[in-house]
Amino acid sequence: MQIPPVFIDVSLEDQAVELRSYFKGLGAEISEEKSPKGIEDDLHKIIGVCESCFKEGNEAEVELVLNDIVSIMVLIPLERCENIIMAFCEKLSKAPGQKLGMICLRVLWLLFQSLDERSTIRYNVYYHLILIAKQTDQVKSVYQDIDRLKQQFAQCPPSNEQLQKLYRLLHEVLLKSNESEQAAKVMIELLKTYTDKNASHAREDAIRCIVSALADPKTFLLDPLLSLQPVKFLEGELIHDLLDIFVSENLAAYLKFYNDHKEFVTSQGLNHEQNLHKMRLLSFMQLAESTPELSFAVIEKELQLKPDEVEGFIIEVLKTNLVRARMNQSAHTVYVTSTMHRRFGRAQWQQLRDLLYSWKSNLAAVQDGMKHITATQLELINQS
Repeated sequence: MQIPPVFIDVSLEDQAVELRSYFKGLGAEISEEKSPKGIEDDLHKIIGVCESCFKEGNEAEVELVLNDIVSIMVLIPLERCENIIMAFCEKLSKAPGQKLGMICLRVLWLLFQSLDERSTIRYNVYYHLILIAKQTDQVKSVYQDIDRLKQQFAQCPPSNEQLQKLYRLLHEVLLKSNESEQAAKVMIELLKTYTDKNASHAREDAIRCIVSALADPKTFLLDPLLSLQPVKFLEGELIHDLLDIFVSENLAAYLKFYNDHKEFVTSQGLNHEQNLHKMRLLSFMQLAESTPELSFAVIEKELQLKPDEVEGFIIEVLKTNLVRARMNQSAHTVYVTSTMHRRFGRAQWQQLRDLLYSWKSNLAAVQDGMKHITATQLELINQS
């Protein structure tokens, strides 16, 4: 296959002619002559046929050609190039196969980084990057966390509608990549884009957010969801009742809800056995908050476990780091030293405040003691 030239010290128009000739050689329907309308029309024509080079087994050449196109685009004023960039993104997002998809991901990432941070077109490029990342399972290569994402668009923040569209896609891609914790954070950011005035329109997003949080085996602090306006609009509905149970109720409350609404739980895509497991962990945390010394008998009864399941369950709880405790197997007792609170409200803030003040007082006492010891030693030295 013909190898495209490397464009060095060549005018944009001559680069376009070389690309036209290259794609013509691949059998694309394109003229080798440059357009009388200018370089923008040349690029439009080239991008229109660029998929003709999407052939596996020739990845290095494909990447070189696509990067050549980028090198021309970034030298054209953005106000004359936005439609061309959009067309390029659309073409690359449809590249078939994992290998070609990875190439297109790298090429678009290069384009994204080359664009002025104040340009609105960067949002569109990034959205297509996430589309390709979904196809190639490479979301980590273009998305780190929500704070980094906001920083990338700090100079030109997308509109609320654009953010909502991006967050929905990101949530889907992160879930597909088993990044459930990151997906939950993105969904919460999505719900934050709604105000009191339009929160009622976020019903589907709010339900999706709740279901994702309930299904995530790593998410245990669910209380913050209740303060989101779109979630508040669901009060009185079954999904909100279920969230309330996971926020503050125990295993018995969940079992009653499930027995009354089995079809609803299933219809939301939630797994009853996984729900049971999570509710047992949450119920144990609730017990540990009020009772630092728990007998195996109490755990067995409250969490509806068989006698031979208690020790294994306690070990599993300790592995989560939700609770710090010591198990006395001979005494059939668990001694809890600390636990994560399921709800973090005014009482918990007060408790944290009191703890910090206690630490401060203790440190002051230690400091005073050290000063006294130092003064005594100096006095003895002077006397000698």
